[in-house]
Amino acid sequence: MPLSKPQKNHLRALGHHLRPVVWVGQHGLRDSVLAEIDQALEAHELIKVKLAAARETRSDVASRICAQTGAEPVHSIGQIIVLFRRNQARQRVALPSD
Repeated sequence: MPLSKPQKNHLRALGHHLRPVVWVGQHGLRDSVLAEIDQALEAHELIKVKLAAARETRSDVASRICAQTGAEPVHSIGQIIVLFRRNQARQRVALPSD
């Protein structure tokens, strides 16, 4: 589900006050880390992830996370990315309509 610009802006504002719930450390993106991200997205829908990777590889890691979890990237700044994935069974975040 691609997000519109107003929806991304709304999610960015909501994500501003969140703390990272998952850290991708020096060992990279492992299956266990992906499972934690998947579980956090299922529980919260909107999460922050901290990437402790080299600057050159952060966008690749973020792309892999989104591809493997089905999440939409909302915002990325420095080592922090904000991700959103709608939980159809239990929606927690209200999105503005276009």
